[in-house]
Amino acid sequence: MTDRLQKLMTLHEVDPQDADAPYMIAQEHAKGGAHEASLEWYDRCLALDASYHYAYFHKARSLEALERLDEARDMLTAGVTRATEARDAKALGELQAYLDQLSS
Repeated sequence: MTDRLQKLMTLHEVDPQDADAPYMIAQEHAKGGAHEASLEWYDRCLALDASYHYAYFHKARSLEALERLDEARDMLTAGVTRATEARDAKALGELQAYLDQLSS
C-alpha cells in the first residue's frame, strides 16, 4: 500500500461519513490499475453521497478499463440523471460526452 493510500485510509477511518475519502481511495486504486478495488470504493462514495457526480464518471472509466461497457454506460446514465436533477451543467456535460463516446 502506498503512503498516499495509507493516509487516505486513515482519513476515512477518522470520518467514515465523508464521501471525499472513499472517492480519493477509489482514484488511487484506479491510478494503480486496481480497477476492481476502485469499484468498491466508488460504490462506498456513492452510498454516502449519491450526488457525487464525478464518482459516476470515474467508476465508468474503471468499468471501461475492465471491458464492462454495458455497466459503464449504465453508470454514466445514472450520473447524467443525478447531474440533471442537481442542475450541475459542468458535470452533466462531461458525463454526457463520455456516455456519447461509449455509445458510438
